[in-house]
Amino acid sequence: MRNILKRTAALSSAAVLTAMSLTSVVPAAVTAVDEGEVVFQAECETLEGADCWTSVYENQLPGYSGEGFAYQSANTISFELEVEEETMYDISFRCAQILSTEGRMQTISINGTDYTYNLPYLDEWTDVSFGVFRLKKGVNTIEIKPQYGYAEYDTVTVTKAQLPELTGTGETCDPDATPEAKALMKYLNFVYGEYILSGQQEIYGGGHSVSTSIRYDAQSDKCVDENGNEYEIDRDSKDTDEQGNTFYWHCTGADGQVYTYSTQNHNYGYNDYDQECNYLYDLTGHYPAIRGFDFNCHNPGFAWEDGVADRMISWAKDKNGIVTASWHVTVPKDMSTLEIDDEGNITAISNDWQQFTYTPQTDFVTANCMVEGTKEYAFFNAAVELLAAELTKLQDANVPIIFRPFHEAEGNPGKNGDGSGAWFWWSKEGYQVYNQLWKTLYTKLTQDYGLHNIIWEQNLYAWSSESALWYTGDEWVDIVGFDKYNTVYNRHDGKTSGPNEDAESKIFWTLVDFVSNKKMVSMPENSTIPSMDNMLVEKAMWLYFCTWYDDGDKFISGEDYQNADTVKAVYQSDFCITLDELPADLYSGSSEPGTTTTKTTATSVTTTTTSAVSSGETGGYKAGDANEDGDVNMADAVAIMRAQADPDDFALTAQGRKNADVVGNDGVTNEDALTIQKFEAGIVTVLPVE
Repeated sequence: MRNILKRTAALSSAAVLTAMSLTSVVPAAVTAVDEGEVVFQAECETLEGADCWTSVYENQLPGYSGEGFAYQSANTISFELEVEEETMYDISFRCAQILSTEGRMQTISINGTDYTYNLPYLDEWTDVSFGVFRLKKGVNTIEIKPQYGYAEYDTVTVTKAQLPELTGTGETCDPDATPEAKALMKYLNFVYGEYILSGQQEIYGGGHSVSTSIRYDAQSDKCVDENGNEYEIDRDSKDTDEQGNTFYWHCTGADGQVYTYSTQNHNYGYNDYDQECNYLYDLTGHYPAIRGFDFNCHNPGFAWEDGVADRMISWAKDKNGIVTASWHVTVPKDMSTLEIDDEGNITAISNDWQQFTYTPQTDFVTANCMVEGTKEYAFFNAAVELLAAELTKLQDANVPIIFRPFHEAEGNPGKNGDGSGAWFWWSKEGYQVYNQLWKTLYTKLTQDYGLHNIIWEQNLYAWSSESALWYTGDEWVDIVGFDKYNTVYNRHDGKTSGPNEDAESKIFWTLVDFVSNKKMVSMPENSTIPSMDNMLVEKAMWLYFCTWYDDGDKFISGEDYQNADTVKAVYQSDFCITLDELPADLYSGSSEPGTTTTKTTATSVTTTTTSAVSSGETGGYKAGDANEDGDVNMADAVAIMRAQADPDDFALTAQGRKNADVVGNDGVTNEDALTIQKFEAGIVTVLPVE
């Protein structure tokens, strides 16, 4: 059984956060230099490539220290520093920027990897944190490149990062949430900051179609295949084709597989919605804890029943899993094809799905969704009615859902949140209309349709401080998320080829800052799953990840997007929660929310087995057993961190210190705690480490 680490007052935030460290974090606003342990300070005179100025032409900037300041215009300014521990460090500058009132982009490079920061207009010297960055043990090269430049730098200070303890909230924004939604929210918050939930999106619509030899024989009134096997007919799905011939839309095999009639081929087939989850089980021995769905099939123009609600109910009730769903709701490309009467009822609409889109390439006016009497208002309300019918099925079955409508708000960055970079219709008219639309949907579903089984998740980006404009507000949102689709050309994981296993910690902590640490932060869509090492070292403690499905791009099974060994390491680690580890009372909340079942596969990395086999043990010595309880697990890492942060109250015994020193035989450090975490996750297989 997994040893879930419980949050207690005894675990100080400094202790908990020191060992499981982050990549660059750009705060949403200018902040003062942190009060952490200073590991490096320098002035203009000691920076490589810096010419010391005392004014910028006729502009005086009094108050600088030393002989002058560096003016970033054409030269690369750099320095090297050596650190004893691979962890996260805050890099701050005392700087000014008097060229542009709209801000000036700056480029900071850490060991050859570039990050950007939009430096606001500053006409006096101000301490500015450029973010929190992962530095390697040994010598590191930091550069300020003149790609955009034209800013003034007086001093630089590097400190060990002091990150806040992640809190979020276990309370739903809907005060009338169902007991099941409240129980799930409580469990999510318990996990947040200490573990990550695994997730996988299934294909939607007509994807992964499989054709069969099953046909309807009208003479015998039976569904049979080429081998003479019979299938149970769904008599409620009776219909007739254009020639007046009777057929049935659905039949079911002895194994429970439901087949759907093809009017084109006059046979039955099915969609393999389980393809991705079955691949994961075959690869890792585990199914994901969270399964992603979509309600896109339910549109006023072309709605069809794809069984999504039934599959969601089955995942939650039969598998004891967690369900999440997006809503790729499409609108008419040409609003002239839609007609309504004087009472706002739709009287004419295309039933061709190709005449609808979720992109901004439409004359659909988003703001009109809130204006009675408009075509958009009629269409939007009809779409919401179809959506509510599916959500009602879930609520009637006591199934809560993490619902992510109007996802990927903002899209590419625009200017002042105007929506010019949006790639979906719901964002194309800017953040104000988008937020109004979110509130309208929330109100309709909760008040008009009485739906309270929803945990509301809002999908944001973090391009700059303006991205925060798209956040609708604490009272309307439960979780904020970021969709990770990055390439080999935009990576910070230290590698130059292969799948991009970046943990995106810069974005994670920016979103934490956007919501003032009041909401949990997730990764509801991703291409490459971040590696264990990157997530743990960089403290990118996403609530969950949810890999997109295989189609044209093989997001979960393809070598371009996933390293199979990394996927196995994540799914089989004790840091990642899989389906078989969710608590049996997940939706009742009747016992401790951290209670889980045991991994059932022999290849899983369980603490007790690995510790007994791989941790060096002779006499009273057991490598990694800092708290001397006989096991090597997360509790030992925490014991080390507490002892480092507060040696007076949490000192290790002499034997505990000997056990804890698992790296380099150089005394107990936070690197020992990190190594024990990697050992528990299966990244490190033997202790001590040479």
